[in-house]
Amino acid sequence: MALLIAMALGPRFPLGQVVITANAHAALPPDEITAALRRHSRGDWGLLDAHDKGVNQQALENGNRLCSRYQASNGVVFWIITEPDRSRTTILLPEDY
Repeated sequence: MALLIAMALGPRFPLGQVVITANAHAALPPDEITAALRRHSRGDWGLLDAHDKGVNQQALENGNRLCSRYQASNGVVFWIITEPDRSRTTILLPEDY
């Protein structure tokens, strides 16, 4: 229930400058990138397991790195990572890391 309330209220943290790797840009539908960024900023961490979701919740309080994992409709898995200082958010494929 708390996640639903947070999502209704909007972003929980700033994304900073949003950048995307060339591989992710070529592989992902633009509308799905936008939707995933919105989910990420609202604390919907996508396909992360319970442990990693908990790490993100702590990172919101402690100012650490935030990471989400999503799968596009074409089957491509991708990550969104926001830096600890919230100055930059990167969209990338796992092999880009």
